[in-house]
Amino acid sequence: MKNTDTKNQESIEYYKERNEKLEIEKEALEAKLKWYEEQFRLSQQRRFGSSSEKTNPDQLSLFNEAEDTANPEIEEPTLETITITRKKRDRRDDKFENLPTETIEYRLSAEEQVCSCCAGPLHEMSTQVRREIEVIPAQVKLKEHVQYVYGCRHCERNELETPIVTAKMPAPVFPRSLASPSAMAYTMTQKYVESMPLHRQEKHMERFGISLSRQTLSNWILYGANTWLSPIYDQMREHLLKQDILHADETSLQVLSEPDRPATSKSYMWLYRTGRMSPAIILYDYQRTRAAKHPSRFLKDFQGYIHVDGYAGYNGIAGVTLVGCLAHARRKFTEALQALPESAKTTHVKAKEGLAFCNQLFAIERELKDASPEERYKKRLERSQPILDAFSAWLREQTPRVLPKSALGQAIKYCRNQWDRLVVFLEDGRLEIDNNRAERSIKPFVIGRKNWMFSNTAKGANSSAIIYSIVETAKENGLNPFNYLKYLFEQLPNMDMTDKPKLDQLLPWSPSIPAECRVPKNKTK
Repeated sequence: MKNTDTKNQESIEYYKERNEKLEIEKEALEAKLKWYEEQFRLSQQRRFGSSSEKTNPDQLSLFNEAEDTANPEIEEPTLETITITRKKRDRRDDKFENLPTETIEYRLSAEEQVCSCCAGPLHEMSTQVRREIEVIPAQVKLKEHVQYVYGCRHCERNELETPIVTAKMPAPVFPRSLASPSAMAYTMTQKYVESMPLHRQEKHMERFGISLSRQTLSNWILYGANTWLSPIYDQMREHLLKQDILHADETSLQVLSEPDRPATSKSYMWLYRTGRMSPAIILYDYQRTRAAKHPSRFLKDFQGYIHVDGYAGYNGIAGVTLVGCLAHARRKFTEALQALPESAKTTHVKAKEGLAFCNQLFAIERELKDASPEERYKKRLERSQPILDAFSAWLREQTPRVLPKSALGQAIKYCRNQWDRLVVFLEDGRLEIDNNRAERSIKPFVIGRKNWMFSNTAKGANSSAIIYSIVETAKENGLNPFNYLKYLFEQLPNMDMTDKPKLDQLLPWSPSIPAECRVPKNKTK
């Protein structure tokens, strides 16, 4: 009997242990299934959904608009209220005031200025004006530079030597080449501003009646970047490193012919730029890897704050305080919401709470956009600090309650790991709450990469980094990239490239840049 009881007891213990094991396996499988479902919904969102992370408060309160906007303290209008309607000024004229205007007049001839009723003379009583925008496509023409050489007749006849005087002529931008300053600037602008790859530019030129191979266009780009734009880039870098607040970011790039590397290897384009209070300087730096040594080398003479995302490669930079990006944190909570099934999005979920903390902080920043750094610093301590304290407590509370590998778990983990950096923006009113400034600046390169996809050589990638730096900095400083590049290629071949004060006068933010290089300001904006 005892043996039977012992066996039954062992059997019960066995099934209990097995049941517990199966329960654990079931929970693990359910967590894995939930994770795969989240990843599927996120992939569908990235493929078909809106890319905007902004939360529209009007959209959230669509069904209680009346309650939200009602204010019983406002007096009701009486029947005696008089409404005066004024004719709005047509502001279309302001849009075109900076454009050159060609006026074409249509008049009756002297013979036609006769009244059809009484045959008396007609007089001008008014005019009717119709406006059109005339677009003049690019034109290609051959420009010949004829340099005259002068000699002395008297010396030719009577002296052993005859002085020869040659008329001054501007130095060419590319010796023994058809490239002019405008042609080189146009080729660079088409590729690095309009994202038109060279094989399409080759066909584009054919329609102008000129045959230029993509190899020729590539030679122009490499020579112009390395000979003339490289000193401008170096000068811009000197000015950038003198600042005390920067932004940094990086993105991948494929370079086909790198020594000792397969063509499929990933290279990287790093970006460094100034903040809101400094002259706009944007610099790209091509490197073969994403290693931490590259930003450390580029920023070795810099000391101050750098806005970054969560990438650990920036951690080892000496003399630098890293500023975290709350836009990345908000993006994580947005993804956590997007990963939920449709049935869960209408209920109260924790991801909405995390997103609400972020949105409150960004709402304060929008209100302080035009404030002075001193006022912004004080208001942040007064208004943003309590929200951050509550947010931090909420993160600690939620950590043990969520699955670490879920989208919400990843969002909370990101915030907690980056917390010391996410709150640094409170230290200085010049700092920003996010790194969107760097992300916006690297976006033109990402768009261009989609069109030309890769660089053939490391030399070409370095040239691309230099040209992108020049044109993006020009755009940020209100310059027309084509006009500015043309101006540089006209000036640089005819000056001392070691004269740094002279180079400073050619930098995009210099007041010495001529007006024709600047984009006309639109008063309607």
